[in-house]
Amino acid sequence: MVPAGVGHSITLRLKFKNRIGMLGKATSAIGEAGGDIGAVDIVKADREQMVRDITVNARDQAHAHEIVQKVRSIDGISVVHVSDRTFLLHLGGKIEISNKIPIKTRDDLSQVYTPGVARVSMEIHDDPNKAFQLTIKKNALAIITDGSAVLGLGNIGPEAALPVMEGKAMLFKEFGGIDAFPLCLATQDVDEIVETVIRISPGFGGIHLEDISAPRCFAIEEKLKKALEIPVFHDDQHGTAVVVLAALLNAVKIVRRKIPELKVVVNGIGAAGVACTKILMQAGVKNIIGCDKEGILYPS
Repeated sequence: MVPAGVGHSITLRLKFKNRIGMLGKATSAIGEAGGDIGAVDIVKADREQMVRDITVNARDQAHAHEIVQKVRSIDGISVVHVSDRTFLLHLGGKIEISNKIPIKTRDDLSQVYTPGVARVSMEIHDDPNKAFQLTIKKNALAIITDGSAVLGLGNIGPEAALPVMEGKAMLFKEFGGIDAFPLCLATQDVDEIVETVIRISPGFGGIHLEDISAPRCFAIEEKLKKALEIPVFHDDQHGTAVVVLAALLNAVKIVRRKIPELKVVVNGIGAAGVACTKILMQAGVKNIIGCDKEGILYPS
């Protein structure tokens, strides 16, 4: 059974008489239903009534509903409302653009915008490479997806992919200090995606491809690498492959094996599987068995 986790965390707001034992009834019911209680907070209290928020981790949505129904069945306890904590985090989106320099005076405005900014623009016009010094370009990354292979959800489209891409932008900012912005494209045509990325590339210092289904992702990456002078990184390929190789290098030290001696099975030959296979071969692995949903792959 999948354990209860924060991915399906809910907050129940309960109202009941301010009497000894009422909170115990609620927590006992949640425990009997298999809920994992996190926080218990007082929202409002007087001599007659108590309002509390109880945060509970569930296994999935059905389990969360089961927990709520169990609490509703308790005599004397009213469930005021139930909040899904994950959905609350996503309200209004998870990222924003903020200014690095405050605009407090007319002089500030004249320097960050017209007329002062014109001198900076002409400097870049004379030497385009100065865009890396004088604009956000050096620290800006475009996260590109068409929503065709999102997480384990499959082809769910660009709008549904946006929460995932926002999350990836948060990771770049939090762990790397990089300003990444999600661009979810309303096309799954290879050439249209490539053309779109080429046209928006002047504003970015790198391109990050994410959750684009195989085999189209290979063609998109190769075409963009040839067309652009900025780095092009495909997370599902390069990110996975780098982590797998790092893990393998640590593992062989522990078991005292040499990489050329290994027999490696790659289970799943999509974008990640192909990239992992390539990097393992470059690292010196000689014997690799690739498997897809039909079984072991071989030349015939």
